[in-house]
Amino acid sequence: MSGQLLAFSRRLFGWLPRTVQARPGEWVRAATGAALAVIFTYWISSLLYGSTTAMILLGPAGASAVLLFVVSTGALAQPWPVLGSYLLSAVIGVAALHLPLPEMALGQRMFGAVALVVLGMLMLRCIHPPGSAMTVVIVLAGDLLEPLGGWLVLPIMLNACCLLFCATLYNNLTGIRYPKQAPRTDLHRTQDILPEQRVGFTEEDLDRALDKLGSFVDITRHDLEQIIRDTESSALRRKMGNIRAEQIMSRDIRTVGPDTTVRQAIGMFRHHHVKTLPVVNTEGKVQGIISLSDLLAQLDLPMGRILPTRVNLWRDQPLHHIMTAPVVTVDRHTHVVDMIPLLSSQGLHCLPVLENDRIVGMVTQTDVIAALHRDLVNHLA
Repeated sequence: MSGQLLAFSRRLFGWLPRTVQARPGEWVRAATGAALAVIFTYWISSLLYGSTTAMILLGPAGASAVLLFVVSTGALAQPWPVLGSYLLSAVIGVAALHLPLPEMALGQRMFGAVALVVLGMLMLRCIHPPGSAMTVVIVLAGDLLEPLGGWLVLPIMLNACCLLFCATLYNNLTGIRYPKQAPRTDLHRTQDILPEQRVGFTEEDLDRALDKLGSFVDITRHDLEQIIRDTESSALRRKMGNIRAEQIMSRDIRTVGPDTTVRQAIGMFRHHHVKTLPVVNTEGKVQGIISLSDLLAQLDLPMGRILPTRVNLWRDQPLHHIMTAPVVTVDRHTHVVDMIPLLSSQGLHCLPVLENDRIVGMVTQTDVIAALHRDLVNHLA
């Protein structure tokens, strides 16, 4: 008997989820945002349509608020699922109320409405669970909502718009990007895929894995890809040991000031055979960075004609007018694995290394390649 009880308790506790990854500060942020959004939605809806209608329709809005503020990066919480599911549930709910089907029982009417909403959400790719809840609310509260007729769609969509407005404003003000957007960087304007996607798994591999799973995954495709790549980076960091920026950086670096002219910078490029120069102030703090491409971009002459007057003016320009700012930097303890995507995906050729906001070195693509080569030799030895 005790063995069966122990087995049952283990199975029961096995249903418990793992610890939530979010920190307590995020709990407070999300809870506050959800509460404010629900209050705001009720207030606006009650002003325009009365407190009774606002209260009836508020339940699904509360469920949507959980998704929009707690799991705002999820696929279910993006704007189209919210708008699409609410519109679909409103149209089907209104149809269920007003179609001449008096012989249908309440349960049958609700079954048909919910089934249609779920099928519609799947077909239109706007899966949002509170949408089906909205349909249930409409059918159950039919006597109270029927006077609105087809105009019932308006307060429902008002709730969706209020929630999205609050989620966009609050999430972005509190450091959470919403809506979720997959950054696609095409630095060279070519058809080539990003460097990190040329080795390892590809988008086609990810598509095949999702198709093989065969069920809906509440995570955006970009987030899933990012999780896998972060896992790969973590494993690579463990295998490569403790290779930091301070070990591979160049320390005897050449810098220029904000008032250095283009003519003087060209002389330094030629003399030191470098492609980039950090622009620092008198205190050694990085103000920007200047590269050969920055200089060439300033010419931008039509039909390839070089006008002497234009070139002379260009040569006398101070660098603070044309330098790139702000600058992507690292500190001396940054791991080489964290620098690789900066030098590949973002198209950077070098990374200034800072200590106490002052430049102490420079890591170039050549430095990283040499470090990777040395690590490979060590593993093969």
